[in-house]
Amino acid sequence: MSSSQNIELRMPGLIDGMSVFRLIQRCPPLDTNSSYCNLLQSGHFSSTSVAAELDGELVGFISGYRLPERPDTLFVWQVAVDEQARGLGLASQMLMHILNRPSCHSVKHLETTITQDNQPSWNLFKSLAKRLDTKLQSSEYMDKETHFDGQHDSESLVRIGPFNLDQPRDLS
Repeated sequence: MSSSQNIELRMPGLIDGMSVFRLIQRCPPLDTNSSYCNLLQSGHFSSTSVAAELDGELVGFISGYRLPERPDTLFVWQVAVDEQARGLGLASQMLMHILNRPSCHSVKHLETTITQDNQPSWNLFKSLAKRLDTKLQSSEYMDKETHFDGQHDSESLVRIGPFNLDQPRDLS
């Protein structure tokens, strides 16, 4: 197992797209998007996404974007941590790395969707709400039958906030 001190967190770039695609393939039960989608996430949303590297290899990635209708809200699309980097608190560190960036200075809420059975994601976002000293609310959002034609489990919308990041916070 590696130490999180050896992992570099940085903004992704277009060049990371295929590495993101392969990372997500290694992280079931995450939904695999097209490689083109991962290229766009890495390039277009670099200021609200993060890449985590260990010895030149991508071991973590979070894709996110600010909602156009509500720019005070960061939507986290996907959180991926390679097996070799699990148990180090890397997902929490990556989230805070994004939230502490100047591009997220006015962000006061975070939203994501989570399936009911994805306990690691629930734990991650409950822990984040606690660390940000704010509340977590969840509601039904995308229904298995109505939205996914029975092909994907229902997704709950999770909303964290409001929070104030005027003072950078450390998760350690």
